Amino acid sequence: MGKATRWVTMACVALAATAGAVTAGKYSPRQYYSSWHRAPSKNYYYRSYNYKPSENYYGYKHHYAVYYPEQPKYVYYYNPYKKVYWGRCPSQAGGKPQYSLLAEDDRKGSLKEVPEKAFPPMAEMPPIPESEDNAAMDLPPDDLPADNGPPG
Repeated sequence: MGKATRWVTMACVALAATAGAVTAGKYSPRQYYSSWHRAPSKNYYYRSYNYKPSENYYGYKHHYAVYYPEQPKYVYYYNPYKKVYWGRCPSQAGGKPQYSLLAEDDRKGSLKEVPEKAFPPMAEMPPIPESEDNAAMDLPPDDLPADNGPPG
């Protein structure tokens, strides 16, 4: 194989690899949840809620869905950029999209600072954070973590 042929072959391989990456990116999900993780030395679990604010956003942003075994009815959402809890949904929604979105003034860095009466009645899922197309957030999966007792 001559130098020119090898160069053309390598260029074609590089071009094909780049085209595959662009195509694969086009079909990446707009939003998804990670698996559960136990917070070290704490009595709660969290999973990342990963999202694209727009269809053509490159990469993902994230918030956290947090589950407290002592408050088993809900999964709470935490915004790590603003460092506040901003709402909750039922931990077992049965596929029915419902969410309680806190008013801006009621969003706090600790759930202990948010009175129960601050959570409005359940309504539809809110838009994906920072989105402008009003695409609704997905419910988290119904797979709650197995609580293995207090952290060790």
